Amino acid sequence: MTAEHFRMMALYNAWANRLLYDAARQVAEGDYHAARGAFFGSLHGTLNHVLVADRIWMRRFTGEGEAPTRLDETLFDDLPSLSAAREAEDARIIGWIESLDDAAILRRFSYVPIAHPVETSQPLGPALTHFFNHQTHHRGQAHCLLTQIAGAAPSIDLIYFQRETGVGLDQAPAL
Repeated sequence: MTAEHFRMMALYNAWANRLLYDAARQVAEGDYHAARGAFFGSLHGTLNHVLVADRIWMRRFTGEGEAPTRLDETLFDDLPSLSAAREAEDARIIGWIESLDDAAILRRFSYVPIAHPVETSQPLGPALTHFFNHQTHHRGQAHCLLTQIAGAAPSIDLIYFQRETGVGLDQAPAL
């Protein structure tokens, strides 16, 4: 795992979020908030959870920023506010990831999980892998919900991001 790999993942994360939020803006408010049997209920609940988890992890990684105390905490009740916060968090993630080098990826850090409050210590790299994988997991759920609601959702596979931007195809450009 290299810092360059995680730079690609941070850029991909923001790109995929932007596409999903653009698609979410096209659905009716009632459909956006309707409970559809997803783990976090609705499309709004799912998108909200990703932001909750990102803030929790970024607080663990950096020691700064807001950190919700519940995984199902509702940060915003409406899509415009959630979308603005998502864009700000994605910029924060990219900025922080840009500050890392390969040595930082290997360093250990400690944190206390919400669900199992016992101090945990691990290298940063595997935690970052989880961080980005978690986002991808729940974006897949949001993608499914959008498909149910609208009949289609944008293609958000990593390879499409790489082809569109060139990041990860040869040498990733500097941020």
